[in-house]
Amino acid sequence: MGFATHDDAAVYRLNARQAVVSTVDFFPPVVDDPFAFGQIAAANALSDIWAMGARPLFALNLVAFPTQALPLETLARILEGGQSKADEAGIPILGGHSVDDPEPKYGMAVTGVVHPRRILTNAGGRPGDVLLLTKPLGSGIASTAIKRGLASPELERRVVALMSELNRAAGEVFASGKFPVHALTDVTGFGLLGHLAEMVLGAKLRARLFLGSVPILGGVPALAEQGVVPAGTTANLEHFAAHVRFPTGLPEPIRWVLADAQTNGGLLAAVPRSALARAERSLARVGVDAAVVGELTSGRPRIDLE
Repeated sequence: MGFATHDDAAVYRLNARQAVVSTVDFFPPVVDDPFAFGQIAAANALSDIWAMGARPLFALNLVAFPTQALPLETLARILEGGQSKADEAGIPILGGHSVDDPEPKYGMAVTGVVHPRRILTNAGGRPGDVLLLTKPLGSGIASTAIKRGLASPELERRVVALMSELNRAAGEVFASGKFPVHALTDVTGFGLLGHLAEMVLGAKLRARLFLGSVPILGGVPALAEQGVVPAGTTANLEHFAAHVRFPTGLPEPIRWVLADAQTNGGLLAAVPRSALARAERSLARVGVDAAVVGELTSGRPRIDLE
């Protein structure tokens, strides 16, 4: 598994029973608190392993830090945040690499393992599959509001918790084999529209996306109406709009929310309708409240928003 379908991680088969899964992700701070930033960055990097149906084995830290401009205690708190999420995921951090840089950045390279026949790609969807999303949208807009001092304390707490929440529980359910999963990806930098577009293009199918069923963080639509939108979100909408049929008159702020660039967003899974009840029960048992946000159908690849 490489670049062909724009999937979430690289996969290299070692033998008939084992394949190595490898991914890397790092970015500048999205919140002011160093510990929370470390948690978010680590959770985001780990997510790609679970999005492939794999199990993480270990991680390496990636660090850029302005040693002359910020105290080393700040760096220590970032690394402690990352370590806390590695501990929660049950893996060690075995090393890493650091550079002196004017802008702080942190993330991880994560290595995992999966049976070659149990890899879950973003391109395996089939006609009739329903689409499940495990987290609400809006972290990009909410993070921008935090930076501009426009987010309520409640929204700030909610989005920090959301971005630092591991996708482990949902990922392990989707990889469990208790019900069929035809396609899986996580909703991150390209937003829901972008990652769903990759899913339908890879499978050569059409998607119906149910606007009224898409979970959205409270307060985010109002912020979008005020123009509180990150550049990545507007770029997503511009890039992926060609693959989407929007209802006539749909306000641009709603389009921004659907294209919002997420940090450690939820998993998006395509499962057969006959397995939906089993999937929902299995997710509920581990505390994951998944929403049915659409379905896959035959037809020219695109997203029909309804």
